[in-house]
Amino acid sequence: MLLLILICVVPALILLRRLHQKKSAYLPFPPGPKGLPLIGVWNLPSHKPWLAYSGEWAKKYGNMIFFKSFGSAFLVLNSAKRVKDILDERSSRYSSRPHMVMIIELMGWEDNFALVPYGPWWRRRRRAFHENFHSGVISQYRSIQIREVHIFLHNLLATPQDLKSHVRFMFGATILDIIYGIRAMDWKNIYLAKSEESVAGAVMAVNPGSFLVDVIPALKYIPSWFPGAGFKRFGEYQKKLHESTTFDMFNYVKEAMANGTARPSVVGNMLQRLSEDMSDDARNEEEAVIREMAIVAYSGELASSSAVALTLFCAMAMYPDVQKKAQMEIDAVVGHERLPSFEDRQSLHYVNAIVKELTRWLPVVPLGLPHVSTEDDVYEGFFIPKGTIIMGNTWAIMRDPEVFPEPEEFRPERFLKDGKFCLNSALDPQTVVFGFGRRICPGRFLSDSLLYLTVASVLATFDVLPPFNEHGHPVKLSLDTSSGLIAHPITDKYTIKPRSEVAAHVVQVALAQHNG
Repeated sequence: MLLLILICVVPALILLRRLHQKKSAYLPFPPGPKGLPLIGVWNLPSHKPWLAYSGEWAKKYGNMIFFKSFGSAFLVLNSAKRVKDILDERSSRYSSRPHMVMIIELMGWEDNFALVPYGPWWRRRRRAFHENFHSGVISQYRSIQIREVHIFLHNLLATPQDLKSHVRFMFGATILDIIYGIRAMDWKNIYLAKSEESVAGAVMAVNPGSFLVDVIPALKYIPSWFPGAGFKRFGEYQKKLHESTTFDMFNYVKEAMANGTARPSVVGNMLQRLSEDMSDDARNEEEAVIREMAIVAYSGELASSSAVALTLFCAMAMYPDVQKKAQMEIDAVVGHERLPSFEDRQSLHYVNAIVKELTRWLPVVPLGLPHVSTEDDVYEGFFIPKGTIIMGNTWAIMRDPEVFPEPEEFRPERFLKDGKFCLNSALDPQTVVFGFGRRICPGRFLSDSLLYLTVASVLATFDVLPPFNEHGHPVKLSLDTSSGLIAHPITDKYTIKPRSEVAAHVVQVALAQHNG
């Protein structure tokens, strides 16, 4: 029955959209595959599509690829120049988001300003985010970052085989405390566990091609009991979960403030600044802004930052010489009697280069979040129609051999000059991997500071080696990544051991100081 509906409805919807699309009579679309009449390209790459777009498709069509699929127009940008020209310099036309039926309508994430169209509603929440996470204020969150990184080191010392769980807990607990003032001691914390499940569902839904309803919106009207409508039941469950996490954590802060037990937090500080003379309607509106900003900050940081930290372990296991160079620098600057601090950062040039190279070597959101054009445009003689979905292929940009020679290699030296950390000779990955134009991620400064501390602290105290096979020989590793919106190394099994008894003792002492 569902198949019959698709056969009848899809061609009609595509034809209707075609009738409403306006195309310049004299200008061509950018180059790209044509596909079938009406349907367009039906067999889009679904497994690691960024590789297809930057590989076979790029060889055939260039670094700007246009195609249509089931009535929607797509434009993939494979170079830094194309991204800058279109998404940065013409941001007024390309700063909106496509409407994603699954996550917005069925899962209830319409309060997530990272996913909604550009406009006043978006600007108000984006401004609130920026006010709390710009480069000038993140230093106030350092004590929380330090504590959670030290706890991570202790967890790694105790059970290194649980690396992935420890990484996700570190980032989740850090962000939960910064935003809501909720201290998570372990995974039994209900707020941490529920939000982890909610974010995992959102990452799945935002991944292009995961749900047919995003291609054929009419499917959203199918009853959840209908055969083949499992996506509806998934959406209903995720919507309840998202609403629960969003309101429960926000209400926790309000209740803690009311009874005098609130810990410092972003949400608490914003609530305290609200005027007591506000009307009920005005207060409700301001509280909505705070609540919606908070859940975006939490979910966005949790999903991407964990993947970058996992990349660190893969890179160190694959490139032992890089690891040794970093450890020599840390030993010279920090010594052996304490853990690295934020104050050490300006002297740890090679560590800073590793941080940059991690974000370049494996951009964890390879195709970024899609933009959509809000008006017809002409670029270099090509016509880009209103409603075109734009994807900046971050993977392709970070692997451009003209910008980064031998891009497959993990080489921090790209960001060094005369032994000093320097960005003059290479494209700064941070200007690409965190998004483009007006949609650049406002949480990038917090992510960068936490990644620095993680890299420096791990390399100060641990040796990261490949796993060993049954014969005691090291397993040869390669950078094999997951597919989907968020990419991370598939391998998460390594040989992780303290560099010395002194290093293990330093970790234990640091944890005791936090507990004391």
